Amino acid sequence: AQLVETGGGLVQPGGSLRLSCVASEFTFKDYAMTWIRQAPGKGREWVSTIYSNSGNTYYGDSVKGRFVISRDNAKNTVYLQMNDLKPGDTAVYYCAAAVDWTYTVPPSSLEEDAYDYWGQGTQVTVSS
Repeated sequence: AQLVETGGGLVQPGGSLRLSCVASEFTFKDYAMTWIRQAPGKGREWVSTIYSNSGNTYYGDSVKGRFVISRDNAKNTVYLQMNDLKPGDTAVYYCAAAVDWTYTVPPSSLEEDAYDYWGQGTQVTVSS
């Protein structure tokens, strides 16, 4: 089972990117999906979560109003639309999966072993 993130890259401040995370070999619809990021030299930061059963979405304060999380259970994919990007958004972005009914936000842990599945990450760089 795995998660594969794509869509990262270099973008100017104020620009947009859409990240995708494709799941395979597990029952995607049973899992809440979360985006977590880690900037160079800093700790991990919770970005956003979307539940499967309710469809409810939640965001960290630093991205609220700029990022939108969504999912397509038919495609086993979760997305993160990132708008009005700032240099402070520069980080490696990871997607992670946890059983839907067990997951709470804000998350109690941002460590890999707290999640059932964890992707390899995609780099987002915001710079002029």
